[in-house]
Amino acid sequence: MRVVILISGLALFGLGEALLVQSHIGNSPWVVFAQGVSLKTGISLGWATFAISVAVLLLWIPLRERPGFGTLLNIIVIAWVLQVSVDRIPLQHGFFPGLVFALLGVGCVGIASTLYITCGLGPGPRDGLMTGIHVKTGVRVGRVRLVIEILVLVSGGLLGGRIGLGTALFAGLIGQAIAISCGILARLTRQ
Repeated sequence: MRVVILISGLALFGLGEALLVQSHIGNSPWVVFAQGVSLKTGISLGWATFAISVAVLLLWIPLRERPGFGTLLNIIVIAWVLQVSVDRIPLQHGFFPGLVFALLGVGCVGIASTLYITCGLGPGPRDGLMTGIHVKTGVRVGRVRLVIEILVLVSGGLLGGRIGLGTALFAGLIGQAIAISCGILARLTRQ
């Protein structure tokens, strides 16, 4: 059952990221980076996402982090669903439809994060990097994550990835989306 929940969560995560991309008003920081890599290399957004995830996973080696089954599924499922969804969901050209797509995307990623984190089958590559750096350096997790997100956002922007209102909405709302989803899940599992 946990594997089904994990895969559902990862698929929803990929869908949420695709909604942000197709909103055309800005992506989440890691997708800004993946989009920039995609634009510079000519590979698809899905393959760029996959390659970045594998590269981040390699950074776990000096941190002595260990991937789980969920870590590997995270790399594959999110990249695949992101690409399939971007290929099928129409790109929005109006501000209000784009805003709706961006908000739906943030909501999907918030719910998805709750689902895959609570499965306990291994962190995603980015989460493992964050916690690994925290353990090695003693720097607070929030600060580590903030620095990582800023670095990938700036790098992606320099490569041509789309930064905009959707990026700001993601940054400002994703924590709340996860918190609300965790609260709802906690209530449902108590019943």
